[in-house]
Amino acid sequence: MALNLKSLLFVSLFIALMVTPIAEAQLGLVSGLLGLIRIQGTLFCTSNGNIGVNGTSTPVFPNALVQLQCGAGNVVSSATTNGSGVFSIVLDPLQVILSSLLANCNLVVNTPLSSCNSTLPSVGVLQSSLQFIGNTLLGLLNVVNIGPSGFLFQA
Repeated sequence: MALNLKSLLFVSLFIALMVTPIAEAQLGLVSGLLGLIRIQGTLFCTSNGNIGVNGTSTPVFPNALVQLQCGAGNVVSSATTNGSGVFSIVLDPLQVILSSLLANCNLVVNTPLSSCNSTLPSVGVLQSSLQFIGNTLLGLLNVVNIGPSGFLFQA
């Protein structure tokens, strides 16, 4: 009986080792397809949307619409900044190619700067290219972190 139990255990282990790579490939675990792309940052209420020189006393830009625009201004996704000026856009890597995202897409804020500070312009947009920040592993989920490279005001 001990021999049959060892044989059964060996066969079970052999089957598990053979089936696991197939299941992982179907789920995209082997090819790295099981993941997300997260674009996030903080928008500040300044003439260029970036943190000021003094840093800690720079006011944030709440309730601003941040759009991810690719190609000829096509809006791919958008988010609204929270009360702390933070925005986060999550994308499916099966629908967006990372290299194309970094090369052909920008973050655009059409909300007038005057809505957070009346002394700032009421016409124009903030725009930033994207930069790769790093990866975060959340269990089996790989999250690619992207952020703005620095907003610029464009009249």
